[in-house]
Amino acid sequence: MTGTSDSSATTSAPSASRAATEPLREDIRLLGGILGDIVREQAGEDVFDLVERARVESFRVRRSEIDRADLAEMFATIDTADAIPVIRAFSHFALLANVAEDVHRERRRAIHVRAGEPPQDSSLAATYAKLDAAPVDPEIAAAALAGALVAPVITAHPTETRRRTIFETQNRIMELMRRREWVSGDPGESDVVEKQLRRQVLTLWQTALIRLSRLRIQDEIEVGLRYYDASLFEVVPRINAELRDALRARWPESEVLADPMLRPGSWIGGDRDGNPYVTADVVARATHRAAETAIEHHLAELEVLERELSMSARLVTVTPDLEALADESADESAFRADEPYRRAVRGMRARLTVTAARILGHPAVHAVAGELQGYTGPAELLADLEVVDASLRSHGDGAVADDRLAQLRNSVEVFGFHLSGLDMRQNSEVHETVVAELLAWAGVHPDYRSLPEDARVALLSRELATRRPLAGPHAEFSELTTKELGILRAAADAVDRIGPEAIPNYVISMCESVSDMLEAAILLAEVGLFDPDGAEGPRCTVGIVPLFETIEDLRHGAETLTATLDVPVYRALVANRGQSQEVMLGYSDSNKDGGYLAANWALYRAELDLVRVAREAGIRLRLFHGRGGTVGRGGGPSYDAILAQPPGAVEGSLRITEQGEIIAAKYAEPRLARRNLEALVSATLESTLLDVEGLGDDAVPAYAILDELAELARVAYADLVHDTPGFVEYFKASTPVAEIGALNIGSRPASRKPTESISDLRAIPWVLSWSQSRVMLPGWYGTGTAFERWVGDDEDRLATLTDLYERWPFFRTVLSNMAQVMSKSDMGLAARYSELVPDAALREEVFGKIAAEHARTLAMYRAITGHDNLLWDNPALDRSVHNRFPYLEPLNHLQVELLRRYRAGDDSDGVRRGIQLTMNGLATALRNSG
Repeated sequence: MTGTSDSSATTSAPSASRAATEPLREDIRLLGGILGDIVREQAGEDVFDLVERARVESFRVRRSEIDRADLAEMFATIDTADAIPVIRAFSHFALLANVAEDVHRERRRAIHVRAGEPPQDSSLAATYAKLDAAPVDPEIAAAALAGALVAPVITAHPTETRRRTIFETQNRIMELMRRREWVSGDPGESDVVEKQLRRQVLTLWQTALIRLSRLRIQDEIEVGLRYYDASLFEVVPRINAELRDALRARWPESEVLADPMLRPGSWIGGDRDGNPYVTADVVARATHRAAETAIEHHLAELEVLERELSMSARLVTVTPDLEALADESADESAFRADEPYRRAVRGMRARLTVTAARILGHPAVHAVAGELQGYTGPAELLADLEVVDASLRSHGDGAVADDRLAQLRNSVEVFGFHLSGLDMRQNSEVHETVVAELLAWAGVHPDYRSLPEDARVALLSRELATRRPLAGPHAEFSELTTKELGILRAAADAVDRIGPEAIPNYVISMCESVSDMLEAAILLAEVGLFDPDGAEGPRCTVGIVPLFETIEDLRHGAETLTATLDVPVYRALVANRGQSQEVMLGYSDSNKDGGYLAANWALYRAELDLVRVAREAGIRLRLFHGRGGTVGRGGGPSYDAILAQPPGAVEGSLRITEQGEIIAAKYAEPRLARRNLEALVSATLESTLLDVEGLGDDAVPAYAILDELAELARVAYADLVHDTPGFVEYFKASTPVAEIGALNIGSRPASRKPTESISDLRAIPWVLSWSQSRVMLPGWYGTGTAFERWVGDDEDRLATLTDLYERWPFFRTVLSNMAQVMSKSDMGLAARYSELVPDAALREEVFGKIAAEHARTLAMYRAITGHDNLLWDNPALDRSVHNRFPYLEPLNHLQVELLRRYRAGDDSDGVRRGIQLTMNGLATALRNSG
């Protein structure tokens, strides 16, 4: 494996563009060459020759010099033992190509900066320039950004296929590639770096890519936490501080962003919708480990700060407040007698040590002895840090205060003692069952589930007006109710120990009615998180968040919210939560339900309706976007996606899920994290403070056009997925969906229920399966038919769509994301997977529909946009697809062959492992496959 992109990789791009990408090709050649050497050394000449032959033949397929069937035939008789190292070689190459591309993006960005070019969109610098050019009224900005929040939420159902060991080795290789560039003028240093690269790639080759056992939720918790040390502790506080300084410099009288705007969240350990492995112990562990991570970080930073602040009282004059803080520390060391800052910080460490023992139940790793009283909350620690800051500045040490101390102050402000809020989530059906059992046991109603909706709402409203618990201390319930109550009590305990920030939200999956909302309130009241009779009415530290997932639920979401706000007890609760209500929108299930275009438009329409009813009710709406990594699950560039939201949908705040390979791609190390977090914040500011929709008076007719297109797309999608007899059989046979359960990716079952229904299948295996088979169906199917039927032979209608594409960020983003997905699809490879379907008539019918719609969608995209190249607006991805996709070809062919053997009865460890490895390799190469 030479790693070269082959002579066929020459593009039609101008020579200047090719020169700009030459360093990327050089990096790929270097890493590919190192990998090839190691394959030869470790696996032998025969395996190396097989890998090289597969690589060369794959490029010949791209140049149409041989038929794809010839390459498939090459693997038809391969011994399984020989297939494994071939799969591993191409999988490792995909991983190393990811490294090279990430390094090259950094390189190009640095070149742009050095050249003095305008800052790129999605950066805060570009956003500041746009705000300055607007300009924005300070009072309007302050009002719009009151309570501003940008929360990337790491979720509990990742498709992250890499083990932590692989993750860490890849990061070391990335650091070495950066260092190689820095020392490029020194042959001796360059040689040292290359030797270290060889060691790391050798380690990679000798490390198993896949786990022997499935991840437990406890493992997923640790996976989520690793990104704090990797990047978030460094990047999040810095962005918050810079953002506050930049906006206050523009609007000095506004006091904008009183609280940090960027605050990460988590679902890992709190999301139990369809996941039987989430228990009370898991909730306790998730909140405990988050608190432990935050507090240990603060203690470690204080320890370093104590060493750094060595100023002597003989040389500087500190403030009286700092002197008092030092005196209260009870630090009697003679060595620090004239070092007031060290004594003050030592006292802070002692107080935080006591706090850690109270919250965690055990001594902290960075504990120090002391008899001081612990901090009751992070605000007290922050106040002490501000005393230190003020004193340093008083004697001219502002430069010192702006370093580690400032970073620690910002860290305490955003991470507190909780690190990140853990959202709870459960399905509304489970709530209904549990509440019904509680009401029956308490003698309130023997059969709650038999009641009509209005009677349910009346009954629940009455219960929410009293503090009377429904469950007594000796009550005996079903296993489900006992488990749910235990989980909720664990959440309440976390709030008691750590603070309300530990459990900020309770999400209701498949929320369809007012009673679904009130049932969640009943359960929160049962464990003391909802107080129905506070001094000013009902209070709840946990926000109740409806999740509208299906297209039908999205259509009725605003109606559900309005009806819920009409319930006096709930309206009073919202008033006591600052007139704020969060609503979550489900991208995955809506797509699986109605297809790509219909789901995207249903989400946009739902947001418009929700914004309208929120304004009519006088409340502030915050939307939580449940996006996946792939376009079929709401993925795509976050900056573009946020700018594509309808007017009023952002309002200074949004939360957004981060899932799968996307988490590592965005947050694996500080530079990546900085770029991606800036994109979220930039888009939020622009959507809030600038007019980004661009439709003006044409909005209403544009919305009407999308209404028609969405319905046409939904019908076309339903014709295939819901109405074609045997479609489920085709899906199961032509994709590795049945085998995905064996790949030890996450802790959740593949389906919510043990049924054959597409609706019960989780969105992740649905999307991952179509990605592996290179159909990418969830990201485009039905769209071509919708456009073709709406346009017909009317050139004016085609011109209308072109105009919308050029002017409307939503429509442009929908088509751009679709094009990105289609660029990763391959109907030739998809045809190979269709051969796994034993029923020839079914195979021809379903694949015939898929192939025809694929061609139709490509044609309509080109007609509307005027571009033949699907990736004309994304040169980086265009480069990536061109350079790396021939290396995916062997993985797809080997996956098909091994699936054929497995389904024919070869259940050997080698075949199973080979299938798992191909899934891993393809997921790594596609980067957002699930």
